[in-house]
Amino acid sequence: MDFSPFLLSFKLALISTLILFILCVPLAYFMARVKFGFKPVLEAIITLPLVLPPSVLGFYMLVFLSPYSPLGGFFEKYFDIRLVFNFTGLVIASCIYSLPFMFSPILSGFKSLSNSLIEASYSLGKGKICTLLKIALPNIKPSLLTAIIVSFAHTLGEFGVVLMIGGSIRGETKVASIAIYDAVELLDYKLAHVYSAIMLLISFSVLFAVYFLNHKSAQKQI
Repeated sequence: MDFSPFLLSFKLALISTLILFILCVPLAYFMARVKFGFKPVLEAIITLPLVLPPSVLGFYMLVFLSPYSPLGGFFEKYFDIRLVFNFTGLVIASCIYSLPFMFSPILSGFKSLSNSLIEASYSLGKGKICTLLKIALPNIKPSLLTAIIVSFAHTLGEFGVVLMIGGSIRGETKVASIAIYDAVELLDYKLAHVYSAIMLLISFSVLFAVYFLNHKSAQKQI
């Protein structure tokens, strides 16, 4: 058995989740605290991957990141980096595909915060960054944990977008979901069963962790 697809999947999920967390915390805080006319449009764009078929998103990502696009051509010309059919492209595609899974729980957490709590911090002379780090984030720990765990699990199980952007290059883009697909294509159902069982166990463990941590948090608040 080759477990390199699982190691690659964990690497992709870990990097993507870290990038998304760094991006989504300030973005969600801004969206929760500021009112502007195009806010519903921006929220719809951010959460679009939730309802968009992976094949559609994968196709446009393939076009957007290809060497013939302005962005893909720029990276290949000046940095000698091709954004398709390699790990870098997978990270970019995964961040876009898993964006709403990180953004939505954090946004809900920030919206649940009392305005008086934030205003009290400002009245004590705390700046926006200090208020975010020392007041807002500690009070939405369940939302943060849910966002991190669900985003990690979602990235871990990606298939459609990963297949279109990365293909199936061993050690580079062949993640666990692609390995299962390849095993089925080769009629190696025994290997497909083993890989699928491992993914099933991982998925169940992730969901159990989310509900367990949220349950523990709810008990502490009682």
